[in-house]
Amino acid sequence: MKEDLQLYDYWPYIDRPKIVWPNGAKLAFWVAPNIEFYEIDPPENPNRKPWPRINPSVTAYSIRDYGNRVGHMRQMALLDKYNIRGSISLSTAICEHHPEIVGMCLERDWEFFSHGIYNTRYTYGLSEDQEREMILDAFSTIEKHTGKPPAGYLAPALSHSEHTLDLFAEIGGLYTCDLFHDDQPTPVQVRSAKKFVSIPYSLEMNDTIAFVVNKIEPRHYGKIIRENFDRLYQEGAESGTVMCIPTHNYQISCPHRMRAFEETLEYITGHPDVWVTTGREIAEYYIEHYYDSSCLDINKKLGKTS
Repeated sequence: MKEDLQLYDYWPYIDRPKIVWPNGAKLAFWVAPNIEFYEIDPPENPNRKPWPRINPSVTAYSIRDYGNRVGHMRQMALLDKYNIRGSISLSTAICEHHPEIVGMCLERDWEFFSHGIYNTRYTYGLSEDQEREMILDAFSTIEKHTGKPPAGYLAPALSHSEHTLDLFAEIGGLYTCDLFHDDQPTPVQVRSAKKFVSIPYSLEMNDTIAFVVNKIEPRHYGKIIRENFDRLYQEGAESGTVMCIPTHNYQISCPHRMRAFEETLEYITGHPDVWVTTGREIAEYYIEHYYDSSCLDINKKLGKTS
């Protein structure tokens, strides 16, 4: 029986090799809009129901459709205002259903990373071959419609298997958002032994968790994000940290929530020594400059010789 996740070694936060982000930045900041497609009447999965009500759930579907019709345009304009390029967690069915959204993001040089095909179809219950087919389908769809293969992966509806990260690394992926174990990038052990990393993607800062699960009001959510930033910015002076705000266009972009979000973006981008960037750029920079030294440090502390 496995006793731990076996994707990474225990590596205490203190006394690691120091990270310095480009131009001496203390903190790497990225925003990850989840642009998703939900089927109104998806196939059943014995492990999880896609909707809380009996299908078809017209109300649940339509609020998510609001995100793609209205919310995305509203959030995009706000990110433009603060010169933030989004890193899109993309349900790749969007490429076929709403190619206009993909086009608007391409115009702004936003990043696209894989969030599966539909957010109503899960990894649960798939064989390894079936999961490989799903991951490869999403990977190739993004490459076809954007001209660049995705570097990152967030499992659809956060559903995983023990093979998920191995499969994504094997087809050329560089990073995962599915591990929530650290405030810095960390090496991930995959069976291909390719260089693969975890990039911090915070569920605590996720708007759906804040508004739906924790029932937090918008202004308090903004306060939480700013306090999260303040701590990571302080610690980043000693060794660079990463902060992500994961968003959903049917959550953060509702009219009554936008002012608090804007005030938060203004606050964060108003600080010096913040690298406003994308998930891909964080992963590539870390792999180029810190991956090897991090692995050496981990092995040294664990008494490994290689």
